[in-house]
Amino acid sequence: MERQDIKERTFQFAVRIVRLCERLDQMSGVWKLLGRQLLKAGTSIGANVEEAQAGQSRADFISKYNIALKEARESVYWLRLLSAACSSDFGLDDLIREASELSLIIGAIVTNSKKGARSK
Repeated sequence: MERQDIKERTFQFAVRIVRLCERLDQMSGVWKLLGRQLLKAGTSIGANVEEAQAGQSRADFISKYNIALKEARESVYWLRLLSAACSSDFGLDDLIREASELSLIIGAIVTNSKKGARSK
């Protein structure tokens, strides 16, 4: 896989989440509710990464990335729940893998940014 900028990667993840949630919204009952939870978390990752780029300080940058990390982890949870409970094939394994990788990448950005803040 070609290496992507984190902003682009989180944006593409959000696009995939939107498409999945459109499909879930066409289903009845609990699937709509789960889709809405996933939509909020999955699209928030990239939004917070974007906001971090315009952070007013290193602390603001770290704060936004921490929020993105929490949203990525929440996305993993909702995707795992959908995968376990839904019999339809929505390509959830790939989305779970991507959300997990985003969590690791964003976690590393937070850790490295905190180390950089301490060394100055």
